[in-house]
Amino acid sequence: MANCKVCSTFINLYCNLTTMIIATIGSHSALQILHGAKKEGFQTMIITDNKREGFYKNFSFINSVSAYTSLDEAVSMINEIKDNGILIPHGSLVEYLGKERVDRIETKIFGNRKIFEWEANQKKKMELLKKSNIKIPEIFERPEDVDRLVIVKLNGAKGGKGYFLAKNKSEVKEGIQKLIESKMIRDEAEVIIQEYVIGVPMYFQFFYSNIINRTEIFGIDIRYETNIDGLRRLTYEYMKELEIDPTFVVVGNIPAVARESLLPVALEYANNFVRTTKELVSPGMIGPFCLESIVTDNSDIVVFEFSGRIVAGTNLYINGSPYSWLYWDEPMSMGRRIAREIRVANEKDKLSLLVS
Repeated sequence: MANCKVCSTFINLYCNLTTMIIATIGSHSALQILHGAKKEGFQTMIITDNKREGFYKNFSFINSVSAYTSLDEAVSMINEIKDNGILIPHGSLVEYLGKERVDRIETKIFGNRKIFEWEANQKKKMELLKKSNIKIPEIFERPEDVDRLVIVKLNGAKGGKGYFLAKNKSEVKEGIQKLIESKMIRDEAEVIIQEYVIGVPMYFQFFYSNIINRTEIFGIDIRYETNIDGLRRLTYEYMKELEIDPTFVVVGNIPAVARESLLPVALEYANNFVRTTKELVSPGMIGPFCLESIVTDNSDIVVFEFSGRIVAGTNLYINGSPYSWLYWDEPMSMGRRIAREIRVANEKDKLSLLVS
């Protein structure tokens, strides 16, 4: 009789798993997310612009492709699975749908929705990092305060679009005025002016599990940005002659492995960040996040941004990263790690700890 009860429990869990739908918006890291979900035994669904419908139908691990013609229709499609689905957020979710539409999503979202508001505001981002005792670049409150090379950045997950460099207050004011004229921003309050730290960019990817209470170093990437990376191929004489302003639009990612001596500091920063989010953005960090950093020539890690969800740089590691192998000893992408967390939580009846 005991064996029958065990079998019955296993069958119920298995049936629950195979009817649960893992869904995401068609962009960013959608393929990785759904590939990982299928590996962990879930049904998978993508909600995509109808122009990309044919592309996503190429992949057999996607069970359902729902194509929308308007963003309001996309929200309706997401809400159709509110009883048996979980939506995995990525950088395109709020950027595509907008905060007002995301607030109308009734389907459970993996992670802490409250993080979206902090991530979408550059100044709140830096406040969270500073309170986490993480080294950050100096922030200039006004263009008049600028006394060194700075980078001026916009709010939201825009992939570097609109960012510009400036070396004095007049260049900052001129650049901000161009952004206003192009309607990328309405006023100066929508940008952050940040010291430009010289060093090597390293974007440290992490996963925090509140099921096993562990922060995992998951991978490292470097963003490939145009046209700043293209300009590096020109000699100084050509750069000067062409008078091209550098831009920072992310178009791809490059894998990186850090010196092992850097990892303890990176992990300490990550754990500090997790603790601070629990205090300020309850219930805190859930799942993947990224500390976007510059490593200086004296091996300081200076964090200039964070992403409170999966980042596109994890797409480099569909078969696992050098670090995820150390934790799992099997191919473990970030997409699969998310699905593994959901599966384990579901088995332990702790799914409520992972969704909002």
